[in-house]
Amino acid sequence: MTRPSPTKYPGFFQSYIELVPEEDLADAFNKQTPVIRSFLSSISEEKSHIVYETGKWSIKEVLQHIIDAERIFSYRALCFARKEKAGLPGFEEKGYAANSNADHRSWQSLGNEFLIVRQSTHLLFNSFTDEMLESEGTANNYLINVASIGFLLLGHFYHHKKIVDERYLAK
Repeated sequence: MTRPSPTKYPGFFQSYIELVPEEDLADAFNKQTPVIRSFLSSISEEKSHIVYETGKWSIKEVLQHIIDAERIFSYRALCFARKEKAGLPGFEEKGYAANSNADHRSWQSLGNEFLIVRQSTHLLFNSFTDEMLESEGTANNYLINVASIGFLLLGHFYHHKKIVDERYLAK
């Protein structure tokens, strides 16, 4: 499946989708896995507690947010691929982070969880036919197609990796 047209997703997701260098979704998932592994291994338990500014998430909370979003958007993709007609709710990311308990978990456990969740996401998207990838649905009152969700998930990771690299670890 090739990169979706901007008409297939809400405009505020474009900045994430543009971060994905590959044009093919399957290729993009394959190429991002080593990037994820390298990112996770570059952060120690000690560094995972860093907060770059008062009131901002720790690196652990950022990773938990990535995991939570991955699960929510994968569920949306599954629903739309299966022709769900009901609109799906949004989610309040700040509330999820505040209630995640991420800072009381080890960096290794969060990293392992993300790798497993991503593997599940990758397998889910590999199971979709081209027709399923073109399927659309409504979430948070916005129309989006399944392929766009795949690219969004990939770009979401790149977005937060860049923030961690530039704001948390560059100090």
